[in-house]
Amino acid sequence: MTKQTTTRRTPLSRDRVLEAAVARADQDGLEAFSMRGLAQELGVVPMALYKHVANKDELLDGMVDIVFGEIESPSIGGDWRSEMRRRALSARDALKRHGWAIGIMETQTPGPANLRNHNAVMGCLREAGFSFEAAIHAYSVQDAYIYGFALQEKTLGLATPRSAGEAAQRRAQANAALVDDYPYLAEIVTKLPETGYDNAVEFAWGLDLILDGLDQRRRGD
Repeated sequence: MTKQTTTRRTPLSRDRVLEAAVARADQDGLEAFSMRGLAQELGVVPMALYKHVANKDELLDGMVDIVFGEIESPSIGGDWRSEMRRRALSARDALKRHGWAIGIMETQTPGPANLRNHNAVMGCLREAGFSFEAAIHAYSVQDAYIYGFALQEKTLGLATPRSAGEAAQRRAQANAALVDDYPYLAEIVTKLPETGYDNAVEFAWGLDLILDGLDQRRRGD
């Protein structure tokens, strides 16, 4: 007798739907994302998805919460500066992996990972001696920097430290008046190809500047 083998389809679950949705958004962005396309990828009819997520908004809520789950939460009671720095670097890395999430991280209904991260940030700042108002200011300026830098990084699309210099030189070649009329831009064209522009270095430099300023405010300097 020959044994017949049957292939079992992996059961659909909320986690599987969300993971597939994140992977699809990572690949194609949200502009090309659709519930129908996600269903096709999972090998089910679109209505099957709605057994696990009520609608597209709820799907996005879960997707954003996955991104928050990849961001390291600061330890309440730890060295606030080190914890904030670690969290910011982790957030930038997560947004590099999931560029589609830039711009909607704070607009969706918060999930468990989102709530944990926000609570940990506020707790770390408050336990470090920041007043409530100062903690809100500190939180706001850090997130504005993190999200703003992530958006700029995505928009510029500089793959390597040399990319910025190469792009500057291309613009200079297309604008013959650059050297004579805009000497400081001409300096960028001349020197940036040599120095390079490393996004990681620039992010850390700006982050440390912000943390320095927050520390002065915390100590009342």
